[in-house]
Amino acid sequence: MSSPQCCDNPPTLSSTSGSGRVEEVGGVKSYVSGSIDSNAAVVLVSDVYGYEAPNLRKLGDKVAAAGFYVVIPDLLYGDPYSTGQDIFSWLPSHSPDKGAEDTKPIISHLKSKGISAIGAAGFCWGAKVVAQLAKTDDIKAVVMLHPSLISLDDIKEVKVPISVLGAEIDQMSPPELVRQFKDVVKPEVDLHVKIFDGCVHGWTVRYDVEDATAVKRAEEAHQDMLDWFNKYVK
Repeated sequence: MSSPQCCDNPPTLSSTSGSGRVEEVGGVKSYVSGSIDSNAAVVLVSDVYGYEAPNLRKLGDKVAAAGFYVVIPDLLYGDPYSTGQDIFSWLPSHSPDKGAEDTKPIISHLKSKGISAIGAAGFCWGAKVVAQLAKTDDIKAVVMLHPSLISLDDIKEVKVPISVLGAEIDQMSPPELVRQFKDVVKPEVDLHVKIFDGCVHGWTVRYDVEDATAVKRAEEAHQDMLDWFNKYVK
């Protein structure tokens, strides 16, 4: 997130997008999809554009259709980044560390409803949030998609299985950095790294729905994410 690339291809936000519903979960306004009676849940943490991004909600519905209860929390509290803002001025009041703390009551709420296994995936800004969660025993597995703000020190502290889906063209987490994750992760932690050739930062949620190639590459990453959760969370 040290570059404007993190803000490219902004989505057209829609509060009514998706086939799920909006309700409070753990005190945080959230988009939810799927059945609360599932024993497995996935928390999807947005990029800087927030939880009203239609492609993100569509992905949440897809994960729910696979049998998970899905929560996409509004960790930006109605104040997502908007095109034209100075990202460096916006970021200090939208800390991923606070996002991680605010996700913990969501996880507690899900467990209180009988959900025994929880995974988390984060996109760009959201990857830093789930990286913090991965350092705890609160969740079973994480997926980071075109992550931002992730350091090797973050990866050193990860305690749960982690999949990192990176773009070949990514200034925030270039392939050279992502590949180094394998060198520092704890030996007992299962780490999967995949670099998507020809893809740019944000490709999994900020793709053009009219571009068949872009849709196909996004869906490939979505399936990789789902496979990880099927393996470690269900």
